[in-house]
Amino acid sequence: MTDGTHLRKRSVRISGHATSVSLEEEFWSALKTISAARGLSMNALIGELDRERTGNLSSAIRVYVLREIARRL
Repeated sequence: MTDGTHLRKRSVRISGHATSVSLEEEFWSALKTISAARGLSMNALIGELDRERTGNLSSAIRVYVLREIARRL
């Protein structure tokens, strides 16, 4: 797909174990920007989100990114 809606799977390390997360490229890009602004690696930020989530990790990341973008507007 060329509209940017395809998922990109990445391996991340959370609390010492590897897992994979699938997100659209736009979410990976926004997550990279947000983590840099917070002075964290993406793995560290994803680890924080993992500890706080109650559902699916990919969904938790998307909601976090959207809330951060909305907060900055």
